[in-house]
Amino acid sequence: MPVIALEDKYRGYSFSAQAEKEGLVAIGGQLNVKTLLDAYRNGIFPWFTPDDPILWWSPDPRMILIPENFKLSHSMRNVLNKNIYEIRIDTAFKDVIVACSKISRPGQDGTWITPEIIRAYNQLHSKGYAHSFETWYNGKLVGGLYGVSIGKAFFGESMFFKRDNASKFAFYHLVQFAKTHNFLFIDAQQATEHLKSLGAETIPRREFLTVLKKAIDSEDQVTPWKPSL
Repeated sequence: MPVIALEDKYRGYSFSAQAEKEGLVAIGGQLNVKTLLDAYRNGIFPWFTPDDPILWWSPDPRMILIPENFKLSHSMRNVLNKNIYEIRIDTAFKDVIVACSKISRPGQDGTWITPEIIRAYNQLHSKGYAHSFETWYNGKLVGGLYGVSIGKAFFGESMFFKRDNASKFAFYHLVQFAKTHNFLFIDAQQATEHLKSLGAETIPRREFLTVLKKAIDSEDQVTPWKPSL
């Protein structure tokens, strides 16, 4: 397994296309802004536990959501009609990623959102590439998600909630933003039944890399983001 090196813009594409069956692409490298952006531009993302070296992945198949295919559930429609939550973008990025790191997840011991990951994604956020969609209730942060945006693609990383439907509320507004700004897809990385129920689909890695190339050929949106209401 090679140590990752993504100095050339599309070198990672060959890495991704030749990933092992379970999706592992490479081991090692650095979590800095340049390496992360090169990795995402080539369909690769980091995912590792605190005791592991940095592991880079490109799953096959890949789950994505085409914004126009989003299915609004009855329960989410009720939440929207009640108007109990407020959506904000990028007002508490570090709080969101830290909250995501503390959520216990079935089948996982500990978290992959290590201090190293938190530091690296905060750097991406400071450059305008990482964003948080935040759910607020009575002035308190109660849910949200974060991810990376390059061109017309949004790569979802993690979400959390402290009140019912708070993370779903943030996801709904991510989809609305993606629609308004003509994003081609939201990357969910791994398939889940919940995302499938919302309209997400799995596609072969080769197909994902093709649509990804089209998405990253668009201009990066690093200006301040505002909710699409």
